[in-house]
Amino acid sequence: MAPDPDDDLDALIHRVDLDGLVRLIDDRTAARDWAGLDRIRRRSRAAIDTGRQLWPAATLAEYRLVLLGPPELVATILDAPGSGRFAIGPRAEVAAQHHSWTDLSEHLRPGPVAAFVAHERALRGETITATALHDVLDIPTTVGAWEPVYALADYRDNDVRCHMPDLPAPQLPIDATPDAERLDDDVDLAIRQLIDVWTTESNGTIETACVDGSLGDAIGALGVRRARVVEISPTDALAWLAWCGASGGAHGRRRGAATGRFGAWWVLAALADLLNQWPVDPDELGHAAHEFSWYRWDAFEPELGWSLRLAVEDRHEHVAWAINAADEA
Repeated sequence: MAPDPDDDLDALIHRVDLDGLVRLIDDRTAARDWAGLDRIRRRSRAAIDTGRQLWPAATLAEYRLVLLGPPELVATILDAPGSGRFAIGPRAEVAAQHHSWTDLSEHLRPGPVAAFVAHERALRGETITATALHDVLDIPTTVGAWEPVYALADYRDNDVRCHMPDLPAPQLPIDATPDAERLDDDVDLAIRQLIDVWTTESNGTIETACVDGSLGDAIGALGVRRARVVEISPTDALAWLAWCGASGGAHGRRRGAATGRFGAWWVLAALADLLNQWPVDPDELGHAAHEFSWYRWDAFEPELGWSLRLAVEDRHEHVAWAINAADEA
């Protein structure tokens, strides 16, 4: 009688052999043995309840299944409560990389997870035709003509990459002059919510300023005396905001492109004083984005790690905002 391939699995779990379990996960991933990989996931997770610290193996097996496994098994994991807690990215975004909404939707229960999968797939170019989508974001899945091409994650077997949008470097020197700062609680809160992972799960810092004046006045209100700026397009600014909102910063857990896009919309609505009209009309929000002047700035210092140094001018209202957020590795 041939030996049971799961005999090795039972022995590895009994010994709490994480290195051996990772090698077994690699082997079963390479062999596309999804049923065997699912057994590793389930048995490792069950062993956690007995005091064995096997959550890294359970998390890795789950991640590989959500990334590469068959749609029906992916949907089962997506709908399971508590899964994905320690994964390198949100389950919906991981699943959306290689699985279409068409394939997954017939297996998913209606709910927030399914809604996030739909949004992630829409950002990857798929047309979402669901008519009864339980949407928790209150923004359309369809990407508007005024929106950018959002930066998307590239999940690998053991890591994830998502490059920052290609933005021009600040070059034009300006004198940043201090001015009487006024509070804009909505914008400040929107920025903090956009990248709160940088401060709650990592070592990041966030400052915002709003002034009656120019971008130099707003940057000066942050305590900066000399700065360099470059004007960027509204689409570049939105892409940058979304990239920051999707990321986990230096040490936090990635939140996903759909969450980043929502956060960028929320910041834009706060700047345009449209939060009381949420869910906002997409065309009105797009028009507002193009009414502002957007700038990337620095203080003649190299940018390390994750950063959001953005200035926004409303020349019609003679109001400007400045943002200085950073999270170094």
